[in-house]
Amino acid sequence: MTGQGGSSEPGMSVTGSYAPGSSKPGSYAPGSGDQRSSAPAILVDDLRKDFGDHQVLRGVDFTVGRGEIFALLGSNGAGKTTTINICATLLKADSGRVEVCGHDVVTEAAKVRQSISLTGQFAAVDDMLTGRENLVLIAKLRRVPNPSGTADALLARFGLVDAGDRRASTYSGGMTRRLDIAMSLVGSPEVIFLDEPTTGLDPEARIEVWRSVQELAAGGTTILLTTQYLEEAEHLADRIAILHEGVIIACGTMDELKQLFPPAEVEYVEKQPSLEDIFLAITAKEATK
Repeated sequence: MTGQGGSSEPGMSVTGSYAPGSSKPGSYAPGSGDQRSSAPAILVDDLRKDFGDHQVLRGVDFTVGRGEIFALLGSNGAGKTTTINICATLLKADSGRVEVCGHDVVTEAAKVRQSISLTGQFAAVDDMLTGRENLVLIAKLRRVPNPSGTADALLARFGLVDAGDRRASTYSGGMTRRLDIAMSLVGSPEVIFLDEPTTGLDPEARIEVWRSVQELAAGGTTILLTTQYLEEAEHLADRIAILHEGVIIACGTMDELKQLFPPAEVEYVEKQPSLEDIFLAITAKEATK
């Protein structure tokens, strides 16, 4: 994670935190002038959230660069959805700071909402409407000029032209998810939050969603993706953060994370660690502390 100490590798961090008052790589100091164009798309600083006596987030820090696919990887209950909901202004943190597109999620919530879109764990598609009608409805709600033209363009972009006039109830799981993601693009948001977007999908449908996510990033959209599927994070993300028991315990590119894994014992063929090997090794190490 940019901005955290504890690692000698540039652009990567392991457990640890940065000194209060210091600046994170890729971040900017509020009040130092209008630097929003160069600010990270998402900045999360010492984020904390309790539910009753349960500490869900215990000081989460990370930044996401513009146009980056950033995966937040963790087990059920690690705090992934809570983090997403705070970033999307749906939930208030107990403490810490979150900025999206240079806007504070507390003091500038309306501007944050204009800049983002959220696709949750379950598709927000109206099954009684056609694919086109779903898109036109969202376009009208977001007051986008030419809702019909916007719908046609998104149907073409996501390969749903032939199914556009069919009720969404007839769509396969992969088609429904693609329509859901297309709906999240109405209004051209700068940042999209995808909260476990392939949960419950079969392998073929998951590949369809992966392709859509990669196309979004190629077009310059910033994506914060949460997942519990290790191969999904490995396949899609530019950088991966491992969230474990409410804290980021490691963050970096796949190559950087591999450096945290014990060197392979070479007999005949060196086996490179998969993300699953790294995840299990790191979380086991934390559990023994």
